Amino acid sequence: MPRLTRDRTTWLTYAQLGLWGFFLYGFGPVVPLLRDEQGTSAAVAGLHSTGIAVGAVAGGALFAPVARRLGRGPAIWLGLAGVAAGVAALGLLHPLPATIAAVAVIATFGMMVISGVNVVLVAHHGPAAPAALAEANAACAGMGILAPLVIGAAVGAGLGWRPVMAAEVGLITLVALAALTFRVRLPKATPYDDSSSARLMPRSDLEPSAPAHPVGATAGASARLPRAYWIAWVLMSVTGSIEVCLSLWTADVLRTHAGLSAGGASAAVAAIVCGMFAGRAAGGRFALRLPPVPLLLGALSVSLVGFALFWSAQVGWLAVTGLVVLGLGNALHYPLAISIALTVAGPAADKAAGWSSYSMGVGFGIAPVALGWVADGVGPHLAFLLLPGFIAAGLLLTARLGRVLRTPHPTADDLVRLPA
Repeated sequence: MPRLTRDRTTWLTYAQLGLWGFFLYGFGPVVPLLRDEQGTSAAVAGLHSTGIAVGAVAGGALFAPVARRLGRGPAIWLGLAGVAAGVAALGLLHPLPATIAAVAVIATFGMMVISGVNVVLVAHHGPAAPAALAEANAACAGMGILAPLVIGAAVGAGLGWRPVMAAEVGLITLVALAALTFRVRLPKATPYDDSSSARLMPRSDLEPSAPAHPVGATAGASARLPRAYWIAWVLMSVTGSIEVCLSLWTADVLRTHAGLSAGGASAAVAAIVCGMFAGRAAGGRFALRLPPVPLLLGALSVSLVGFALFWSAQVGWLAVTGLVVLGLGNALHYPLAISIALTVAGPAADKAAGWSSYSMGVGFGIAPVALGWVADGVGPHLAFLLLPGFIAAGLLLTARLGRVLRTPHPTADDLVRLPA
């Protein structure tokens, strides 16, 4: 069984991803407030998610060349600086085009943070990477718990949401100062070790023309990505659609179907993040003991149960309970999918991390706008029935991914299968 060792590099990456979580989970409850402030429809307000999608694609395209030129660690810090600048602009601007543009800038640099943290943790922890990624995303969710609660309290006190966004800039500054004070430096590049991929797939499924043990981030710059990666890529699009739809439109369902006030609904979105925090904190240990595919199937099943409870509830406390269960299931969707994707990518991890952002762009760009368009016609509660479809698609894709990872290669002299 692999062992997860948490050193200063690990803790710093956890904190960096947590900074992104503070914005991401805080922005969801802000969207309905922006819609009211700007006087737009649900579908138009959903264009902020399209801004996130555009930024995610841009950030994914930028990460690999920036990481090759500056190194992975500097790329993460550049991303955080860009997030701080974008959040400051969002707090100052009011027109719809300006807020969408600010969100796109934030997502561009935020994706560089996500990609950098993912590849650093996979390279740094090898076989224990799924556990490290689960814990890093637990830190992300933990910071995400704080943002909706603070926004809900600020709105309830009549202060609005904009002053709360300024806290993001302060948090980024504090983490940067702490890293400087304690002299914690992230690696610029890490030699590739295929021992972690051996847990997931046949060695021969990696790029056939590549050396058995390529070294350095540039070694995989032109390597092809295997079929298992692309299945995981589609899976991340689907699970990303689930998460972003919940983040952006749950508050509306709580207001219209469960009878919560605007401030109460915004704060109650934190229930999802609480569930995700608990699921990721515990999921790190499960990921050290169980193969990722069965664990992901279980997580998707828990999400389905939680959604059924949330959607059918007509009172606030029961709907919030369903959101907690839903968050428990959602907790491991992304950490497990991205760990599989980056592990099977082998020496092409930087490129794979960049391409993974496109999957998030698809999920963030299409699903919330589609849900908002449907919600304008039938209401947000009925529109949320799109989510069980996404969960069912995730189950089918995960089962397919498991079959691909278990498939023996015709030249099976050096075959390694996914543990059962």
